[in-house]
Amino acid sequence: RKTMRFVPVKTAEQQAAAMVLKTRGLLVRQRTQVINALRAHLSELGIIAGISSAKVAGLIDIVRDETDARLPKAARLALSAIADQIEALMRQIDDLEREIVREARRDGDMRRMATIPGVGAITAASIKALVPDPGGFKSGRHFAAWLGLTPRSHSSGGKERLGGISKMGNAELRSLLVLGATSVLRHMRGNDKTPKWLNGLLKRRPYKVVAVALANKMARIIWALLTKGGTYRGLEAANSAASA
Repeated sequence: RKTMRFVPVKTAEQQAAAMVLKTRGLLVRQRTQVINALRAHLSELGIIAGISSAKVAGLIDIVRDETDARLPKAARLALSAIADQIEALMRQIDDLEREIVREARRDGDMRRMATIPGVGAITAASIKALVPDPGGFKSGRHFAAWLGLTPRSHSSGGKERLGGISKMGNAELRSLLVLGATSVLRHMRGNDKTPKWLNGLLKRRPYKVVAVALANKMARIIWALLTKGGTYRGLEAANSAASA
């Protein structure tokens, strides 16, 4: 079949890199689960904290404080085990992230991807490990569609009806790009350096829709850098290369 896209066999190095990323993802999910358990148990005793890592550290300090009379002895014993688990998971995640950052600095493709606003070491490493052959896509549009960052079409009879994003491809890659795009929008909103097309889109469409549109643009820029080489020159300058 002429339209068939063949997937190349991954090398042992690519599989190992993917294992590091998947292990980190598993530990992050476990950390979230254990933190939620600690919050829930303490809230039953009237101890509530805001959502942030610093607030979690405050809850752990309360658990470890033997003079705090709000916690019964049995509760302190059980919650101390949860606090130990949270700290162990944080250390393990930090170790893996340091290794990912070191690898991103060594690899030329990852260094160039990391220059794109919203693309950090984790995103660059994920793309490098999970997309073995970017040249297998005809264009950046095909790559963005493979990631599920394009609208699902329900068109018929000459009438175009576009729904939400198709959510095809790897959910983790798509999530990382959307999160990166959301971070870029948060810092660019109201800034004089915001590209005109992005400002216009923010005026016409909801915030989350614009974030997905920017993630689509980032995916196309990533494809252009990986297949055509060169360096990132800014969202406006990259329009022609990314849409090729």
